[in-house]
Amino acid sequence: MNFNVNRQLEQLTPETLIVGVDIAKNKHVARVVDDRGKELAKPIAFANSQEGFQQLLFWMKSTQIQQAKEQVILGMEPTGHYWLNLAHFMKSRGIQVVIVNPMHVKRTKELDDNSPTKNDVKDAHVIARLIQGARYSVPHFPEGIHAELRVLMNLRDRVNQEFLRVQGRITNWLDRYFPEFVTVFKDWQGKAAMLSLQHFPLPVDVQCLGAERIVAVWKLEVKRAVGLGRAEKLVRAAQETVGLTIGSEMARFEIQMLLEQHHLYQEQLEQVGQKVEDLLHQIPGTKEMQSIPGVGLLTVAGFLAEVGDLQRYQHPDQIRKLAGLNLKEYSSGKHKGKTQITKRGRPRLRALLFRCVMPLVVKNSEFKAFHRHFTTRSRNPLSKKQSMVALCCKLIRLLFVLGNTQTSYDPAKLQRALQRSTLQIVA
Repeated sequence: MNFNVNRQLEQLTPETLIVGVDIAKNKHVARVVDDRGKELAKPIAFANSQEGFQQLLFWMKSTQIQQAKEQVILGMEPTGHYWLNLAHFMKSRGIQVVIVNPMHVKRTKELDDNSPTKNDVKDAHVIARLIQGARYSVPHFPEGIHAELRVLMNLRDRVNQEFLRVQGRITNWLDRYFPEFVTVFKDWQGKAAMLSLQHFPLPVDVQCLGAERIVAVWKLEVKRAVGLGRAEKLVRAAQETVGLTIGSEMARFEIQMLLEQHHLYQEQLEQVGQKVEDLLHQIPGTKEMQSIPGVGLLTVAGFLAEVGDLQRYQHPDQIRKLAGLNLKEYSSGKHKGKTQITKRGRPRLRALLFRCVMPLVVKNSEFKAFHRHFTTRSRNPLSKKQSMVALCCKLIRLLFVLGNTQTSYDPAKLQRALQRSTLQIVA
């Protein structure tokens, strides 16, 4: 961290013009300072449009010429998605774009005026002063196929969320109108169950048809696993139901709409999955990353969508910090605080790794052995959750190495690493 701050301080010379921008949805505010924090021009407000961006660019260039500055650094808070358009616009015109942590802006806004007042003009100045102190980071904008993959995985997450919501609404409908349905069909998403919901969703519909006609409907698409016995069980459940009987016409309309949405989102997920597979085939090293037992296509796609091109990282610890899995500790004097992960980073990447590690400790023998070692070792044993976090970091290193070197997974290397770790504990 100190190395990064020193490197960033070296970029801030007396010839540097520092511009801080407070981002909003429709209108932004910019202020400009030099490397000592001295304000060099009046604040400017500009619209979130092509004309507004050109206005800001002209204002920066004019100030740069007036103050005889050689370079410009433009910084902003990554507020939602509103900052992306301005950042890409300025980057395409050769302006260095940096971002500051919104939490830093909030905690340092009282340093200059000792007042908790917050407004756009003040925030722009606070952002510029943070950049002047090298308290910024350089954002990475994925390009090419990695940008396509990130957009596609974001789309998949949104579609999957809607799909889960529709599943919950159908379950809610069944609980209200036909709660006994799930005693006949363990999975209401099976073919016979879906046919039943499409053609005779309410208990009264089931009773009117009868068992033989229900079987005839099923046999249109399902050739086995359902028959007269299942149909009779469904009829008995309909006769003994405690489901609602009011609003039955609109209840039929509701379930038909929900089933249409379910089918739509299911198709969209399949389309997105196919496109993800096509993109991964174009990225070197993804096949080797999937050679880890328990790591599938969607895990690798989600990992690369969050991380980007692996070639731009010098060490897997950079990815660990990006995921917020680096450790923090609160200690003072004789008090030694509890060590925890910072959770400062990309939460979606952290969640993806944790969800992947959970089945790995069950199905992958090497990860299972490491989990047992971490939780049962005599010196500094970890809790189960701490062990899972440690295995997330190990998975990052594995994916980083396999993706960069394009070599397949070798369980013997992990076994040797486990043996070395055990010998160090014994020693």
